Amino acid sequence: MFNKIAKKVFGSRNERVVKRMFKDVEKINVLEESVKALSDEELQGKTAEFRQRLDNGESLDNLLSEAFAVVREASSRVLGMRHFDVQLIGGMVLHQGKIAEMRTGEGKTLVATLAVYLNALEGKGVHVVTVNDYLARRDASWMGRLYHFLGMSTGIINSSGGAGPDSSSYRFDPDCDGEESGHRFLRNVSRKEAYDCDITYGTNNEYGFDYLRDNMAFEARAEAFRDYDGDGTLEVWKIDHTGRITCERKD
Repeated sequence: MFNKIAKKVFGSRNERVVKRMFKDVEKINVLEESVKALSDEELQGKTAEFRQRLDNGESLDNLLSEAFAVVREASSRVLGMRHFDVQLIGGMVLHQGKIAEMRTGEGKTLVATLAVYLNALEGKGVHVVTVNDYLARRDASWMGRLYHFLGMSTGIINSSGGAGPDSSSYRFDPDCDGEESGHRFLRNVSRKEAYDCDITYGTNNEYGFDYLRDNMAFEARAEAFRDYDGDGTLEVWKIDHTGRITCERKD
């Protein structure tokens, strides 16, 4: 009985969390007009500004509202897609390391750009995990335009199909016609170069296999993953289709 009354008075825990997030949404909406007034060069310069502020001791949480406002405006200009308020909340949930449940068509790929950009500002690499090679290429080619506009590089890790790991790793390049790689905007690079990008798209299987390969490597230069802490741990992961990836596979 008490739980029911408390829920009516105070709301569920998720509702209270979302209410707090709406305060940040309001801040982002207030910033929208001033960010919209920036030239392309000024908007692009925000990435360097944010990184400098991080170096000076500011936290990602302090930058969140401004960074999200910048991504929203850049997305409008480059992709013709503006993040809705509910998508801003989805980006905040991801930034907090939680699961944002969204239906097909509600814009998971666009939502991820908010948290991915914010966390990539630290320069330690963000890994976006999706369910298959096609989605990794598609999403990286699509959202790579946005990241490129904001001065960030995008790598792609695909299955090599036995042809060697470096045969199926790419980097987003807006000037690439895809003649060599077979995929427009995707230039063939080494596995390590793909992982050295600010943002890397790939599947859970390939990330897992590459992590195992790195642990069997005899020398550091043969490793693909970046390791900033020297302890073999990886920094930031954003997972698409969480249920399909994290549930045990029986095949």
